[in-house]
Amino acid sequence: MKVLFCTDGSKISFNALHNFSKWAPENTLVDTICVIDWSFLPDDAVIESEGFSISCANIADNILDYAKREVEKYELLFGEKIKHCGSAIECIIEQAQKEHYDIILMGSHGKKGIQKWLGSVSREIAYNENISTYISKEENGKMRVLFATDGTESANIAVTKALENLNLDGKEIYLCTVNETPDTLFLDGTLDSNWILAIEEQQEKYSYSTLNELRERFKTKGYEPLDAIILSGNPAQKIIDFAKSRQIDLIVLGSKGKTKMQDFLLGSVSKRVLENTTSDVLIFKDIV
Repeated sequence: MKVLFCTDGSKISFNALHNFSKWAPENTLVDTICVIDWSFLPDDAVIESEGFSISCANIADNILDYAKREVEKYELLFGEKIKHCGSAIECIIEQAQKEHYDIILMGSHGKKGIQKWLGSVSREIAYNENISTYISKEENGKMRVLFATDGTESANIAVTKALENLNLDGKEIYLCTVNETPDTLFLDGTLDSNWILAIEEQQEKYSYSTLNELRERFKTKGYEPLDAIILSGNPAQKIIDFAKSRQIDLIVLGSKGKTKMQDFLLGSVSKRVLENTTSDVLIFKDIV
């Protein structure tokens, strides 16, 4: 597996590396990128000091040297040191498009309220339609993983990629699917109680079938899921609540890779989970 580790030298970014190392299989190759980001400066700002530029470059070199030691400490293979100057988001996406990476690894400050809507590097990278991302907010170590599925192709692809790319040996594996309550779908249908009962019955059958198929996929790889749960309600919120109650370290989700406009208008389960959970989140995009 080939990974692009993005770091600004912060403890949060290295916590992400620590968490990810528990799931990384043998011979995982880690390229590391550090970006000197001056994009936050006003457009008319001029940096005239050559010494300032050299100082920033030296800081980036020191961060990359430290990252190399940390990667090797976790018994991962260190690849390239990549140093850029410019917008962190643009530089990371450009590097991801230049090389084939299975996962982009980043830390996130997990800002809330108005700060959340101001955007962050990790959020922008995670919402890119072509990049699978591992986002971490705090250090953890219980090694519990939750696979949330709705039985769709994107969810199945996420499971396939996880089984190919993650080290699940000795981990506690949980499976879940969420039945969205019929009364939240549309008003006319809720006027007919028989219709609601019929929908709920079909959902229940579909969910059992989905979880049974998923459980068998894990068993064929030698893994025995600890539990498989059918939840009912708002999918994103139920996944968040379940992860909190079971102290889940990593949530694995699939995503259709919507464009930014589609994501803004429609939202998505993966987006809401990412923004509102303290667990690590690994989002595999629907790209084969």
